[in-house]
Amino acid sequence: MADLSPTPPAPPRPAPHLDDEVVERRTLRDYYVIIRERLWIALPLALLVAIGFAYHKSRATPLYQSTASMRVEKPERVITSQEIVDTSISSDIELNTYLQVIRSATMRSRVVGSFTPDEIKLLQRPYLATLAPGQQPPGVGGVVGDITVEAVRNSFLVNIHARHRDPEAAALVANRYVSEFIRYLLESVSGRSEDAVEFLRVRADELRREATAAEQRLLDYMARNNLVSLDNSVNIVADRLKTVNAALQEARLGRLATEDLFRQVDTFRREGRNLLELSYVANHGTVPSLRAQIAELVRTQTVLSERYLERHPRMIDVANSIAVAQAQLEKAVQLGIADLEATLAKAREREASLQREYEAQEREQFRLRDIGVEFKSLEATANIAKNNYAELLNRLTQATSSSNLEKIPVRRLDAAVPAGSPFTPNLHAITRSSILLGLAVFFGVAFGLSFIDDRIKSAWDVEHFIGANLLGIIPDLSNLKDEEKYRLILKHQNERGSESFLGIYSAAKIHSKLDFPKAILVTSTIPGEGKTLVASNLAGCFARHGKRTLIVDCDLRRPMLHRHYEMPNDQGLLKWHEAGCPLDAPRLSELPELGITSVGENIDLLRSGGRSKTPTELLESPAFPKLIDRLKREYDLVVVDSPPLGAVSDSLLIAESTDEVVYVCRFNRALRKHIRLYIRALRQGKNELLGVVLNGLSERRIEYYSNYRYYRSYKKYYGTAS
Repeated sequence: MADLSPTPPAPPRPAPHLDDEVVERRTLRDYYVIIRERLWIALPLALLVAIGFAYHKSRATPLYQSTASMRVEKPERVITSQEIVDTSISSDIELNTYLQVIRSATMRSRVVGSFTPDEIKLLQRPYLATLAPGQQPPGVGGVVGDITVEAVRNSFLVNIHARHRDPEAAALVANRYVSEFIRYLLESVSGRSEDAVEFLRVRADELRREATAAEQRLLDYMARNNLVSLDNSVNIVADRLKTVNAALQEARLGRLATEDLFRQVDTFRREGRNLLELSYVANHGTVPSLRAQIAELVRTQTVLSERYLERHPRMIDVANSIAVAQAQLEKAVQLGIADLEATLAKAREREASLQREYEAQEREQFRLRDIGVEFKSLEATANIAKNNYAELLNRLTQATSSSNLEKIPVRRLDAAVPAGSPFTPNLHAITRSSILLGLAVFFGVAFGLSFIDDRIKSAWDVEHFIGANLLGIIPDLSNLKDEEKYRLILKHQNERGSESFLGIYSAAKIHSKLDFPKAILVTSTIPGEGKTLVASNLAGCFARHGKRTLIVDCDLRRPMLHRHYEMPNDQGLLKWHEAGCPLDAPRLSELPELGITSVGENIDLLRSGGRSKTPTELLESPAFPKLIDRLKREYDLVVVDSPPLGAVSDSLLIAESTDEVVYVCRFNRALRKHIRLYIRALRQGKNELLGVVLNGLSERRIEYYSNYRYYRSYKKYYGTAS
């Protein structure tokens, strides 16, 4: 059989007293444990935030940046005329003044007002794709974009950065700011310099070409659309539309009247009524004359019938004539109906023809309206270009005729060009920011949850926060049956669990300041933390090492030890109390009321003897401490299994009669502040706290929640058989 005697653990660190302020000093391993425990909460959340941030930023509208630069002239000190204004830069204040002028709303208004219609279309171009049907594009002021003005350090250079959704528009805005700022300076001084005149000449030539091009576009547009005068064409089409509309209304009314008459005829025919009751049929064609002829023949027949019989030749002739006239009348009626149908078809055809003509004239009117917008735009563009050219030409004439022209202190250095790639979104910057944000969320969530979570988890919680010694860690034994895990030491089973309890036994001996005999109280904070498991196997460890041991079930409200040892609970403490607490036997094991029973070598069991809702009657009686004292005289060690402190106060009453306390905590169950409170209450008595047993950790958690790393290598070193 393998030697199961445990290796003594390293000397424990002195635990601070609970009344002292506990200073939390974590090691890198403790932080690693915090992160490892909350990895699958913090990591998905960090990834979600980082990816969402990156997606949001990457979906931003792309902006292009173009830069135009200007050079500021060096100061010139020679002023030869009172009429010349010294505009050179002589201090940082003046340079900053120029920068503020460029950034001002006035300069922005000048730039906005300087754009031509074609340039406005260029600025509005990237916004058209996102417009809703019928929505007007944004105004010029809203599509100019943003600019940034900066002075290059240790130089006389000024850069103007323009940002826009369109690269060509960004370059246009940057260059226009430079042009308008130079024009502003030209207008600010009293005279003009040669450079100013040259600038005006270049600009005048540009405006002349723009005016010529605008006029040519207008002429080409009129030629393509066969326009001599747009207003005359619109008037002609409008008159035609009115005429066709009047004829269409007249035709529609005629068709409706014919359809109404045709419906009357059709109704009479379907109902079998006499069609001659309709005025149209009665007065159509030969119908009136035939009706008169038939009436005359009928009168003649009536006269002859008074003189002759039906078979008389004259009667037969008259009857034949009446039949012939009736047949002719029927044909005349059918001919009238056919004429009515033909009239209706012609009315419908005429109405359809007029409707087509009306729609054609209407389309022509819409076409003229549509081209009228572009025509007027081209016409306005041409007029504006001519007016701008005439105005600038007048300025050039005035500037050229002036005898004293001052120099402006700013020159265009580099014109802005369209950017090849967007300035934003910057994928590299977004990636860096997302990574930093993800790390911040990851560590923030991990350590934040650690700060919020007050449950007992690790050896650091026990030794540093609670201020108690860690006696050992019990692995998760939920895969074992109850009859096995409560008697692991007695049956020499499960090396991993046995070694854990033997380690607790060794630590308890080291931390104990009392010699045998003595009584040890085993308690916990809340139910289900494994105090009964620890009490049973800890008593087994002492019994296995030759100590005469008694385990007492003092959980009188919910006793469990008799079940784990497969015994009835018909004798024990409550039966002894009901019998008057006799202590007169030479040995307490001989008292039938107590029913002390051997459950293994060197270990006996004292059961609860039933259940009680008021166990304090027994625990507060003078006989209970006497019983414990008698038991200590008969046994080397009395291990008392008590109720949890967080549920009832029975354990504090039991602690008055015991010498040492072993506190059991289950991983991730009880709160640290509650454990500190109850341990402080225990220490206020005469009890000595041996330490805390951390229960219910899996092998993986044992490995990174503590320094007890022998669990994984146990089988490799000792083998699988105990």
